[in-house]
Amino acid sequence: MTADGGAASALARILNAHTGAVLAEWLQLLKAQGGTGGGQIKDGELQAQCRDFLAALRQAAAEADSADARDPGFDPVRDLLGEVSRSRASHGFSPSETATFVFSLKQPLFERIRQERASDAEAMADEIWKTTRLLDQLGLHTMEVHQKGREEVVARQQDEIAELSTPVVKLWDRILALPLIGTLDSSRTQVVMENLLQAIVDQGAEIAIVDITGVPTVDTLVAQHLLKTIAAARLMGADCIVSGIRPQIAQTMVHLGVELNVVSKASLADAFALALRRTGRTVVRSGAPGGPTARA
Repeated sequence: MTADGGAASALARILNAHTGAVLAEWLQLLKAQGGTGGGQIKDGELQAQCRDFLAALRQAAAEADSADARDPGFDPVRDLLGEVSRSRASHGFSPSETATFVFSLKQPLFERIRQERASDAEAMADEIWKTTRLLDQLGLHTMEVHQKGREEVVARQQDEIAELSTPVVKLWDRILALPLIGTLDSSRTQVVMENLLQAIVDQGAEIAIVDITGVPTVDTLVAQHLLKTIAAARLMGADCIVSGIRPQIAQTMVHLGVELNVVSKASLADAFALALRRTGRTVVRSGAPGGPTARA
C-alpha cells in the first residue's frame, strides 16, 4: 500500500472508531458556520446528508488505493457531494456556504488525529496534511459542481424570462402585437422571431405590430435584430408596424444612420388604428357604455 494509501486507512480507522462524535461536532460546526443557509435545510435533512457522507467517506478511505479524491475509490463520495451541491445551488446557497459542508469536517477529524497520534508528532503531521489535502480536493469539487448548478439555474431562468417577456398578443382578428421589453440580443431575437412567426401561422395574421416602448436603447445591433424579425414576419405574409419609438431613440437612430425601412408610429394605439384601417376596419363611437367599437 502507498503512503497515501496508509493515510486513507488511517482516516477509515478514525471514522470507524469515532463516527458518532465526529458527526455530532460536525453538525454543530455546520450550524455555527452558516452551513444550513439560514435554515433553508432542516436539521433532519442536514443530519442525513452528513451521516451519508461520513459513511461514503469511511468506505472509500478503506477501499481506495490512495488518499486522493481523484482515486476511483472516491467516485461515490464525489457523486454524493455533487447531489449535495446541486441541492444547495437550487436553494440559493452561496459557494462558501456550500463548501462549508466539507471544510467544517476538518476540525473534528484533526482533533481525533491529534488524540490518536499525540505521542508521534511526525505521524500526526503527516496524517493531518494528507487529510487536509483530501478534504480540500473534495471541497473544491463541491464548489465546482455548485457553480455549474448555479449556471444551469441562471440559464433556465433566463430562458423562462425570455419566454415571458416576448408574448404575442392578439389585438383583433388578424392583428397581432409583440411588445418588447428590455434589450434585444441574438439569442433573444431568435425567441422573439419563433414566437411571432408561430403566432402569425396560428392566427392567420395580416398585421404584426412590434412595440418597442420597453426597449431602453436602439443602436445598430438592436436595429439589425428588429429588421431580422420584421423580414421573417414579411416572409410569412404579415405586414409589420413598429411602435413606441420615443424622441430620444428617434434622435439616436438618425444620428447613427439607422434605417428600419418600415412604417413606424409613436404609440401602440396609433399603430393599432393604422392596422385597423389597413384591414378595412374603422373605429366609431357607439355612444353605448362600452365605448368605441371597430367594424368592417
